Amino acid sequence: MTFTLNPAIDATALARTYREQGRVRIGNFLAGGGAQQLRDALAARQDWKQVMNSGERVVELDRPTRAQLTPEQLSQLDDAVHAGARSGFQYRYEAVRVPDNDAQRAASDDIVAAFARFLSEGPARELLRSIVGDEAIAFADAQATAYAPGDFLTGHDDKVAGKKRFAAYVLGLNPVWRIEWGGLLLMHKSNHDVAGVSPGFNTLDLFGIGQMHSVSQVTRAAAWRRYAITGWLRAR
Repeated sequence: MTFTLNPAIDATALARTYREQGRVRIGNFLAGGGAQQLRDALAARQDWKQVMNSGERVVELDRPTRAQLTPEQLSQLDDAVHAGARSGFQYRYEAVRVPDNDAQRAASDDIVAAFARFLSEGPARELLRSIVGDEAIAFADAQATAYAPGDFLTGHDDKVAGKKRFAAYVLGLNPVWRIEWGGLLLMHKSNHDVAGVSPGFNTLDLFGIGQMHSVSQVTRAAAWRRYAITGWLRAR
């Protein structure tokens, strides 16, 4: 799979917005049908793992394992996840991860790995470097994410020692989405003030590390999962 940048992207204007606001949304990021092919591939795949945390411990459940849980077990798990969100950092969503290792990425025929390679080299990496304003950006790590009704991600700032992250990105892959369905990317400006964007399609949201942000809970009204490819722009 080969991806191509939209040639109409104005890097200078986007870099100015990023400097002023610490974040920017790039519309129509990919040219051609790349975004639709990504979306179709994510909607069709079955190797998703539901990821959630219990304090600092990460729990992963593939779909066959979840299918074996009883209704009572699923209810207890759901209760525990929501209890964790009342006062601490908590998340739940489905994910497919891409390895950071270059050789493993090169050997993979996964379309998400192909997108990670695309962001990590050539014109796409140069565009991201120019917008963020740092030539030290060497590669983008990546994971596909799917938020089903009830899924969410509480506030955090993406600071992790040793990861050498410069900025986070979210490639939205939702051709139709209503704001009322939730799944909003929210930037926490203060305890009572937020700025957010609704899940988009072929949109790349970039924002600097250190900003508190969250993903609001997807509601039961959502007609589809909230699909995206997310990750961080990092140094080696």
